[in-house]
Amino acid sequence: MDDRSKVAVLGAGAWGTSVALHCERLGLDVALAPRRLEQAQAMRESRENLEYLPGFAFGAGLRIVEDPVSALDGATVVFLGAPSYALRDWCRRIREVDTNRWQSPLFVSLAKGLELETRGTPCDIVREELPEAKLACLSGPTFATEVAAAKPTAMTLAFATSARQEAEQLQQMVSGPNLRVYLSEDLRGVELGGCLKNVYAIAAGCCQGLQLGDNALASLLTRAVAEMVRVGATLGAKPETFYGLSGFGDLVATCHGTWSRNRTFGEAIAKGGGAAQIIGSQKTAVEGYRTAKSFHQECVAKSIEAPILEQVYRICYEDKPPLQALGDLMSRDLKRE
Repeated sequence: MDDRSKVAVLGAGAWGTSVALHCERLGLDVALAPRRLEQAQAMRESRENLEYLPGFAFGAGLRIVEDPVSALDGATVVFLGAPSYALRDWCRRIREVDTNRWQSPLFVSLAKGLELETRGTPCDIVREELPEAKLACLSGPTFATEVAAAKPTAMTLAFATSARQEAEQLQQMVSGPNLRVYLSEDLRGVELGGCLKNVYAIAAGCCQGLQLGDNALASLLTRAVAEMVRVGATLGAKPETFYGLSGFGDLVATCHGTWSRNRTFGEAIAKGGGAAQIIGSQKTAVEGYRTAKSFHQECVAKSIEAPILEQVYRICYEDKPPLQALGDLMSRDLKRE
């Protein structure tokens, strides 16, 4: 990889678009492929993503293409910008592309959710559909509008063992004045941290919607970190990963950020909205909703104690009132920290 590297971004939601904008600002040749033809046509005409990330004009080095074939042609890095529930479909579209057009690219997941049917992480999905792919994921406390606006950001790039060299090259390629990238060998932990924090952000939103105060929110986040470590370690991650950018850092941003869809979803539930109804009205993905069910199933199957996750699941899928869920958490048996 070098400054002339071609980058493909598959999926043109807010986050995929912001990554494409960042790469283009660094002088890279970027192809952005939306999922829908009409979205590609609209973006090509307006030279911005009016649907998901309005107000950020595309530079000359950012091309809008209508299919993954055009995006993958000559790409050395492929960012997978689809939400977890749409990722398998994208991988199957990629699988149909003539591999003679590839240059053994590094596939980098941007998704932060578990697949509901398999409970697999995004890289698990890619590995199943594209067994020969070199894998990495980019995660951390990032809101799309802030990256698009070139505000200071730090992220973690985690990689599979076979992709070490490519990941080190990508770290150099996408780091710049406004984005600092750290490497991690704990691909499992970084992915799980990105998934788990969305569930806890729903709980944080419920706290804020009920106006329970700063004490309650601080206590929730502290216990959420402990639960993340316990769940993640049981599922094969390194405990220390959850104290970094992709764990605690992402948790703080998602639970406090104005632009957090998972937090605002929880807040809407606390104010009297039904979870399923709110999800049905959303245009953008609320990854924590599906992921809460996936983690609930995983914790039950593996006998993992995760009381906060359990209550978020019941709020989302059993219409349990958030205040009642809080009461159940507060009345659990007392123990040492």
